[in-house]
Amino acid sequence: MKTIEELLAEGVDGKRVFVRADLNVPLADGLITDDGRIRAVLPTVKALADAGAKVVVASHLGRPKGAPDPAFSLLPAAERLAELLGKPVAFAQDTVGPAAHDAVNGLEPGQVAVIENLRFNAGETSKDDTERGEFADQLAALADVYVGDGFGAVHRKHASVYDLPARLPHYAGFLIATEVGVLKKLTEDVKRPYVVALGGAKVSDKLAVIDQLLGKADRLLIGGGMAYTFLKAKGYEVGISLLQENQLPAVTEYMERAEKNGVEIVLPVDVLVSTEFPDLKTKAPANPSTVAADAIPADQEGLDIGPETRKLYASKLADAATVFWNGPMGVFEHPDYAEGTKAVAQALIDSSAFTVVGGGDSAAAVRTLGFDEKAFGHISTGGGASLEYLEGKTLPGLAALED
Repeated sequence: MKTIEELLAEGVDGKRVFVRADLNVPLADGLITDDGRIRAVLPTVKALADAGAKVVVASHLGRPKGAPDPAFSLLPAAERLAELLGKPVAFAQDTVGPAAHDAVNGLEPGQVAVIENLRFNAGETSKDDTERGEFADQLAALADVYVGDGFGAVHRKHASVYDLPARLPHYAGFLIATEVGVLKKLTEDVKRPYVVALGGAKVSDKLAVIDQLLGKADRLLIGGGMAYTFLKAKGYEVGISLLQENQLPAVTEYMERAEKNGVEIVLPVDVLVSTEFPDLKTKAPANPSTVAADAIPADQEGLDIGPETRKLYASKLADAATVFWNGPMGVFEHPDYAEGTKAVAQALIDSSAFTVVGGGDSAAAVRTLGFDEKAFGHISTGGGASLEYLEGKTLPGLAALED
């Protein structure tokens, strides 16, 4: 695929460059709680603007149902982008209507505009090729060149990700080029030992990647809500912990296959439990208890890995040469259940391995818990995209950028 460096070498002065970014930032009461994705696309936007392009930034935010919804407006993201750029950013209150055309037509070389949430138009996410194509045609009318830099969306066959690049000269932005380069280090000529730490709520979200990793990784560390399905598969009582009973056969088969393949699956040896899920708004003390992983009371649920498991996982990460981590070890949003996730993050920092934090909640946890992002080899902006790449799937947004 051609990269933005080639585009800049060709020259963009005065050209309208459509940047498909991922500004899908978390909001609380209209305020951005984590601007990591905006900062990630900043180098691409700044380089284009500095080279004299008229930069048109587009993204989705949340899951509006194909119609305008003020709760999902990109205005806060546009305002934050302006702050980070240190210059005004025009904002269009529609996607392909009069406001978008006025904003783009009003740009001078070196200026930037953000158009409203792409998902306010049903054509963006439509499964109908014709409807999606018609929306892509409307977007193409706003630009001369396409730069794909929304890595968090490249696993979606959406108009702005998949169909639009076919209608314009297209290039990969700095972020996508970096993300793909990092993921190749996890799939091609991997330095060993290769350790993968997987957490998060549902084991079903990770089954496909576990299936692939059983032939590639040396060691899998399992935490988060998904761990309780593994513990149940071993015959343990898991109380009222998160459990996907329909996944027990698959998990059992994976554990058996791992043993045959010489892949070590490491499960919690102790967990923090409580009879109630913690209040994440007030952060009121939860007063959890620590119990052995095979002794969870029937009326309690596991909400984080325990102190012995933290030590165990740190030791299993210490000798790694490559580490991929996706998913928190517990309910990290509450201080009483954040220590497991902190321990894994710190173990990655302490190791000499090439470390990749695989987007999503694990990336948010790194920032929320106060870790220095530069202490990790790479923090991905796309959890779902990263996992699907590791699963060996063809990602529509990457395929569309290939020549």
